[in-house]
Amino acid sequence: MEAIKKKMQAMKVEKDNACDRCDVCEEASKVAKVRAEKGEDEVAELMTKARQIETELDVTNERFVLVSLQLEEKEKSLLAAEAEMNALNRRVQNLEEDLENTENKFVTADQKLDKAGTAADDSERAKKVFQAKAEEDEKKIIALEKELKEAREKAEAADTEYDEVNKKLVVCEQELEKAEER
Repeated sequence: MEAIKKKMQAMKVEKDNACDRCDVCEEASKVAKVRAEKGEDEVAELMTKARQIETELDVTNERFVLVSLQLEEKEKSLLAAEAEMNALNRRVQNLEEDLENTENKFVTADQKLDKAGTAADDSERAKKVFQAKAEEDEKKIIALEKELKEAREKAEAADTEYDEVNKKLVVCEQELEKAEER
């Protein structure tokens, strides 16, 4: 009996130990369940976050595609603007060359105008000289016409006087002949 008692006590000790271990295991199981629930909550949160991140990734990808398209359009616009700027630069260069040619033509025309002005001044001076000479010649012509008129009048008077003298001479010759005949 003593062996049974010892065995019972040993079994009781084993039972108490098993109960203690069972309590410890239950406690560990509870802690594990709590940790598992926390893990599951964390997994659910992580899954939610993952879904949100996937949604954000999709939105970001869509925005990236839109921004990429906008960037391509902007690059095309930039290339078109650069081409237009190059064309405008060429046009400005051509206009500057035209302006330079026009300025050269203007300088040449201005020089010709100065020469023409000088020639016009010379012509005006020559005109004044010729007008003065023409006025002098006109005065001379008037004086000569007056002298001619006077000379004609004198010539007519002389002719008249000559005719009269001639008539008198004829009369005198006739009288002389008559007187010679007598």
